Amino acid sequence: MESTPTAQQPKKRGRPKGSKSKEERETPSSVKSSSVVKMRGTAEKKVVGAGVDDKYTQWKSLVPVLYDWFANHNLIWPSLSCRWGPLLEEANQKNRQRIYLSEQTDGSVPNTLVIANCDVVKKRVAAGDHIANFNEESRSPFVKKYKTIIHPGEVNRIREFPQYNSIVATHTDCPEVLIWDIEAQPNRHAVFGAAESRPDLVLTGHEDNAEYALAMSPTEPYVLSGGKDKNVILWSLQDHIAAASGGSIIKAAENPSIAPRGIFKGHEDTVEDVQFCPSSAQEFCSVGDDSCLILWDARTGSNPVIKVEKAHNADVHCVDWNPLDINLILTGSADHSVCMFDRRNLSSPVHKFEDHKAAVLCVQVWCPDKSSVFGSSAEDGSLNIWDYERIGKKELGTRSPNCPPGLFFKHAGHRDKVVDFHWNASDPWTVVSVSDDVDTSNGGGTLQIWRMSDLIYRPEEEVLAELEQYKAHVVECTSKSPKI
Repeated sequence: MESTPTAQQPKKRGRPKGSKSKEERETPSSVKSSSVVKMRGTAEKKVVGAGVDDKYTQWKSLVPVLYDWFANHNLIWPSLSCRWGPLLEEANQKNRQRIYLSEQTDGSVPNTLVIANCDVVKKRVAAGDHIANFNEESRSPFVKKYKTIIHPGEVNRIREFPQYNSIVATHTDCPEVLIWDIEAQPNRHAVFGAAESRPDLVLTGHEDNAEYALAMSPTEPYVLSGGKDKNVILWSLQDHIAAASGGSIIKAAENPSIAPRGIFKGHEDTVEDVQFCPSSAQEFCSVGDDSCLILWDARTGSNPVIKVEKAHNADVHCVDWNPLDINLILTGSADHSVCMFDRRNLSSPVHKFEDHKAAVLCVQVWCPDKSSVFGSSAEDGSLNIWDYERIGKKELGTRSPNCPPGLFFKHAGHRDKVVDFHWNASDPWTVVSVSDDVDTSNGGGTLQIWRMSDLIYRPEEEVLAELEQYKAHVVECTSKSPKI
């Protein structure tokens, strides 16, 4: 990656603030102890205080206990999105897998879509002292850049096609959705003045910028998007995909533009996120700054099937649909909460999960290994892991009275807003997460790949039985050791 230009900062800091009439985003709790220096003609610069450093130091000291594996990768430029790609290689102690991220620059060098290879260490291989020994300012040896695409504008969202490993879609600050065949795209060197890469397909139909809301159907090659025009738009790529034959799997065409299959109207403000039903490309949901959750069915027309008028008390930023239980839908909001809805009865949430101290930016993706587990990340710098089956259930041992029901793990390795994360479908319980650190003294961003210790999420009786075996083994070894 290129060196950071001096005296310049990326112009965009995570999710952009709304208009003056919208509620101002709350300062992340991870920097609440920071002093704020206001300089005329410049953006605010936050100077991280000692309290944040103390909290982070405490978390770092617990890394060998809390994590089975952890890798920290410093980013010179922030990335607003991170996604797992296909599994490339399997070995005895690690797997090699694609990761997609971006470089959101200030214009001194081009904005880029980055394809990287990540070596994911397998379960119970990494030593505790090894995973705790990392430098926050360094790049991880486990993450290697594979290819760079010079992106037309900043990359706000990246989504991969489940059916086609080499195809990804991106959102930027424009009305179009861009489709890329990353294997067919040439590798570019991102230097000032370099020409932008040309997307393989361009999905048109929005009447205003569509910046964040983007989804791919797990069942068919359909794309879903939402934007500032308050519309939800559906496209099909079925007629534009060719059988793999050595070149691009996207059919060559004189005009790469694709018109919508359907335009759906029902929101009264910007659509912030969209998601397909896991079992159908015709059913989907959306959320927006009108605080609404809307369910749609393309087979019944362009009007909402069901509209939850007040899903939250503020803008709704994110939504996800449980792939293992298609009745359950998650939403995250600027009101700091995550709500779980059952689509069979949307009169009120099944449960409201409250712990974040700032706007929730991402709820995702229900853990591939357990249908009741999900994650949420927020502007407070935390990434929480929840299990709704634990609500109301008695647990062995002691539990903090301040711990919210269902919360069983808090990843506190980021020191600024966690803008995106993604569960690894090929390696359950492994997560990639990214924070936008422009507002802290470090700047840039931080990419982290981590897997919590299985002693945390396995059944307690099973864990206690294993620990008892270790105890017996330690006692036996101690009794056999020579006395000095």
